[in-house]
Amino acid sequence: MIKHKGQYPILLAITGASGSIYSLKLIEILKDLGQEIHLIVSRTGEQVSRIEIKEDGFQTMIRAAHKVYSPDNLASAPASGSSKWKAMIIIPCTMGTMASRAHGFSQNLIHRAADCFLKERRTLILVPRETPLNRIHLQNMLLAEKAGAVIYPAMPSFYYQPGNIDEMASFFAGRLAEFMGLEVEGLKRWHGID
Repeated sequence: MIKHKGQYPILLAITGASGSIYSLKLIEILKDLGQEIHLIVSRTGEQVSRIEIKEDGFQTMIRAAHKVYSPDNLASAPASGSSKWKAMIIIPCTMGTMASRAHGFSQNLIHRAADCFLKERRTLILVPRETPLNRIHLQNMLLAEKAGAVIYPAMPSFYYQPGNIDEMASFFAGRLAEFMGLEVEGLKRWHGID
């Protein structure tokens, strides 16, 4: 799946959808794997994160990042297709950000960076966390996928019987990291029913 297997950084973007715990757990896993993390957090993403994972969780994400970009700085590295990245993950991805990818408009650095990933044919993973989905949401997801994005909904698994929300979010983040071609030790696997 990953086209750039070198030591390029992973660009992570956090928007204002609910699901900041997924961002936090993914960042923790990437940090444990020694991945360089560059981060963009939208204004609403920051507000929602501070509510959902509290100030400590938000600061953990900021401290784990090697570089944090302002969502308003369209002159920063992620705004150019010449910058090199392993992948970009928007987690959680609002339906507004999904619409921006489906229809090609850019209002901030997250949108512009994602646009660069699509035009350069690089790995862009969108993690929507919305329910219920209306027809426009579904059409926008299909259009974004047709444009080259991977739609990876925040849908947790239960076969491994998670004991709490933390375990559930960690498992989802681990699966997402493995989808990007990384090896996550200790991830519970399905071995079938005998």
